[in-house]
Amino acid sequence: MAYQKLQPDSASAITPSDSDTIQNNARDSRGCLVYVGVTGDLAVVTAGGDTATFVAVPAGMILPVQVIKVLATGTTAASLIALH
Repeated sequence: MAYQKLQPDSASAITPSDSDTIQNNARDSRGCLVYVGVTGDLAVVTAGGDTATFVAVPAGMILPVQVIKVLATGTTAASLIALH
């Protein structure tokens, strides 16, 4: 049976980038959840390789999707935090 971590144990600020993946302790991550501090659109690449834009994500939400990249193009949400 696969182990599923239910609670993150680290957090780091996200700078949206069309090229950089989100790192966890200076190594590539299998994905993270994203906390959105300021309402807006969130363009991401998921751990499964899909690209999606979540429109009008409210402030204070934790997006329940494993994300490996937050894209600069299409992202208007701000104060983003990666939860690993």
